[in-house]
Amino acid sequence: MSKGWTCPYCNQIATITTSNVSSGRHSFNNSNREGVDLWLTTHVTVCPNQECRQYTISATLQKTEEDPASYPVKLRPVKGSAEHWQLRPKSKAKALPAYIPAPIVEDYDEACLVLNDSPKASATLSRRCLQGIIRDFWGISKPRLVEEINALKDKIDATTWGQ
Repeated sequence: MSKGWTCPYCNQIATITTSNVSSGRHSFNNSNREGVDLWLTTHVTVCPNQECRQYTISATLQKTEEDPASYPVKLRPVKGSAEHWQLRPKSKAKALPAYIPAPIVEDYDEACLVLNDSPKASATLSRRCLQGIIRDFWGISKPRLVEEINALKDKIDATTWGQ
């Protein structure tokens, strides 16, 4: 088994093999009244870059139920029941260059951190990042963000604007 992977710490693209991963599966709450079992799967990936060697940890909780169509009876995942946690690093924020102003980096990091728990808060922080970039870098300040964005049209290349 191998798969492409980008390290969230060093941003190096790497091929992950079985020597770089460890997974565990734990079953509990077996044979309860509803016939639902719970499985907790943990997954650890170690960056193969010798200068990095950082690791990521995630966990997924999945409900399973008996599949009445199978014989002998097997368990199948209950659709929509999976819960996923990114434990390390806590968010998918990318390392930003040192020339990005600290308030923008802080808002970006927090937006990434709260994304799963509060998408609306993440969107608000992302908007602050965008508005900060427009005002600080481009020197554009208008009453509404949409007006600030539209004022960028003549300042950036057409390919970037079209994306």
